[in-house]
Amino acid sequence: MISMNNICKVYETGKVRFEALRGIDLDVKDNEFIAIVGPSGSGKSTLMNLMGCLDTPTDGEYYLEDERVETLSPNQLAEVRNKKVGFVFQAFNLLPYASAYENVELPMIFSGMKGRERKKRVTDLLNRVGLGNKMTNKPTEMSGGEMQRVAIARALANNPKLILADEPTGNLDTRSGAEIVKIFHQLWNDGRTVIVITHDMSIANQCQRIIRLKDGAVFEGNGNGTQFSQQRINK
Repeated sequence: MISMNNICKVYETGKVRFEALRGIDLDVKDNEFIAIVGPSGSGKSTLMNLMGCLDTPTDGEYYLEDERVETLSPNQLAEVRNKKVGFVFQAFNLLPYASAYENVELPMIFSGMKGRERKKRVTDLLNRVGLGNKMTNKPTEMSGGEMQRVAIARALANNPKLILADEPTGNLDTRSGAEIVKIFHQLWNDGRTVIVITHDMSIANQCQRIIRLKDGAVFEGNGNGTQFSQQRINK
């Protein structure tokens, strides 16, 4: 699904030059469950932004499902983000004035999905994450765990194969965090590729593979999770 060859990302502000990523070589197969870990400033979020086509590399080659990302136009990149990748963020990034239903529906509107199909899919997705009874609630009327479940439903809106989650449990209590990780396992069981950025090694160790970053480079990329490295959990 993903092939990165000698990926570099440099940020320049005036005379200041910062290398966020330095020569990343990374392959991700279809239907892998991967954790990306590393200290603050190691390049984790920058790598996720490149994987999700939120940014493009300064140098190197990035192929997403055999498409070379650096050659895509801004409109093509937007289409990739809308249809091929689902994003889940630590801060949820929900529209505060919109209901759970409307937050999940929005990517479907952008993709041109018809109204009847949208209604069925939004309803199915919110039921799937256990929020069928809170479709009209706004984020201010929900707990952190509920908001993150809405965000996951939104990430699934256009049925992407790739789910990218940046510290998805960072703002949650232990119980809510465990519920979110369970949903990611279910998505993996369903055949999706799931990549989670986390500081929490108890979460990383539940993944199929661990990639460690240090100073913008892959420090160790072949570590296996403990409990789930050889078999999937039950749905």
